[in-house]
Amino acid sequence: MVIEIESEKDYSEIYSLVKLAFQTAEHADGDEHDYVTELRKSDRYIPELAFIAKQGDEIIGHIMITKTIVSSENENWVALLLSPVCVKLEFRKNGIGAALIQHSLKVAFKLGFKAVFLVGEPNYYGKFGFQSIANFGIKDTGNIPEQYTLVVELEKNALRQNVSTVSIC
Repeated sequence: MVIEIESEKDYSEIYSLVKLAFQTAEHADGDEHDYVTELRKSDRYIPELAFIAKQGDEIIGHIMITKTIVSSENENWVALLLSPVCVKLEFRKNGIGAALIQHSLKVAFKLGFKAVFLVGEPNYYGKFGFQSIANFGIKDTGNIPEQYTLVVELEKNALRQNVSTVSIC
């Protein structure tokens, strides 16, 4: 398996992968494939943080990390949102999702970002250092239960600067 940055030639295959992967996911909205397309058209898209996992010529996994806004008492700053990540059903439970997450977090750190947020299962994402935003006194501006709104600091103490809200969208 290799991990590489997605390219425009991959978009159609990624669309199909995301659609199929979320049809068999434990939690899904059903429109994740369209969400990926919309993210690419937005100013939140960071091409250097959208990856595919390939085995041979086949795309077997995908991850995208985009910009999100964090508000503090003094300023707003750009953090990241990991969403979505998926792996083809027949390749799940082989560490592909974990490899995509770890690779993405390393690249995000190298690019100078301070924190990555996501909405997901705490038991799974906790393995990568993610924890509830409540542990940092942060509130989500949406209606997502705080136990599923998670964050990992890429820069030590990045969230200790009076961060009060995050926009998970």
